Amino acid sequence: MNILLFGPNGSGKGTQGAILQKKFNIQHVESGVIFRENISRETELGRKAKEYIDRGELVPDGITTPMILNRLQQPDCAKGWLLDGFPRNVNQAKQLDEALTKAGLGLDYVVEIVLDRQTAKNRITGRRLCVNDNNHPNNIFIEGIKPAQKDGKSICRVCEGELKTRSDDQDEVAIGKRHEIYYNKGNGTLAAVDYFKEKAKKGAARFKVIELDGRPGVQEVSRELLTKLGV
Repeated sequence: MNILLFGPNGSGKGTQGAILQKKFNIQHVESGVIFRENISRETELGRKAKEYIDRGELVPDGITTPMILNRLQQPDCAKGWLLDGFPRNVNQAKQLDEALTKAGLGLDYVVEIVLDRQTAKNRITGRRLCVNDNNHPNNIFIEGIKPAQKDGKSICRVCEGELKTRSDDQDEVAIGKRHEIYYNKGNGTLAAVDYFKEKAKKGAARFKVIELDGRPGVQEVSRELLTKLGV
């Protein structure tokens, strides 16, 4: 099973991806990891990408797309993959679609977690990390996992440990920049999502598009996703 997974930062995309990886025993392929691996291994594409990164420039799609395709063709992806973080714009969507077709790699599902921008932002800024276990979910903006209160102080709802915030979770400028790219329906990530939706509507694709309401909790979203996948 080969899946493209879309969703803004704060939508729970990483969590749902991990659930799908475990459920179907497929590789969770993240674009950021691919970049780091190619650069650290000094592959030809990695060296080319580093030249642009060192100059503070965006890596051209002509380098990025082949790098992604190479990863999807590795032996550990033979049983299936879930691609997360790519494509980020409509041009990358078209190039990836063409590259997959040319390589004979079928795409089975395009999954989009739909969440409005303000809620996505709140979920990021509202995250609180337990010093005892980062896997203890706490978020001041999500009713089901709000931190507990003790002596006028917020504490972990699971173990009553101390809570902290990540600095990047509180950087509203950085969050805004990431969301500007994702929510751009002209040439951003949502334009890439629309590219695949339009292709599916026209009957020109074998893959199915699944839309999920990202507002409920993790378990509710997971149940809907697995149901729509026929599990």
